[in-house]
Amino acid sequence: MKRKTNQRNAIQEVFRKIDRPLDINEILETGRRTVESLNQATVYRNLKILVEKGWLKKINTPERGALYERAGKEHHHHFQCRQCDRLFEISGCAFNEQSSTPPGFITEEHEVYLYGICSSCRD
Repeated sequence: MKRKTNQRNAIQEVFRKIDRPLDINEILETGRRTVESLNQATVYRNLKILVEKGWLKKINTPERGALYERAGKEHHHHFQCRQCDRLFEISGCAFNEQSSTPPGFITEEHEVYLYGICSSCRD
């Protein structure tokens, strides 16, 4: 059994405070406010553990690569701001898998990304 560390607590606190998908740099920067010695290798190691435990979910985005968000949320999609580069959650799903899947194909899962300018950058 892996022990719970101050570093892991700091990483979990980051996700409790910021409820949107985060990249490694956002996690590292915010986590260092709690544990100054937090480093990239420690963050990656703990993210892997938290994903394996089902506490986090890894999202592979088309433009930003791997991001992480809290697991256990309802099915949702994402909006990426082209100015600040942050990723936001869009609740619900308007995509119809049955009508969009070609005949004879089986859709196992899907992800939709919207791109534009967020409300903070627009103002």
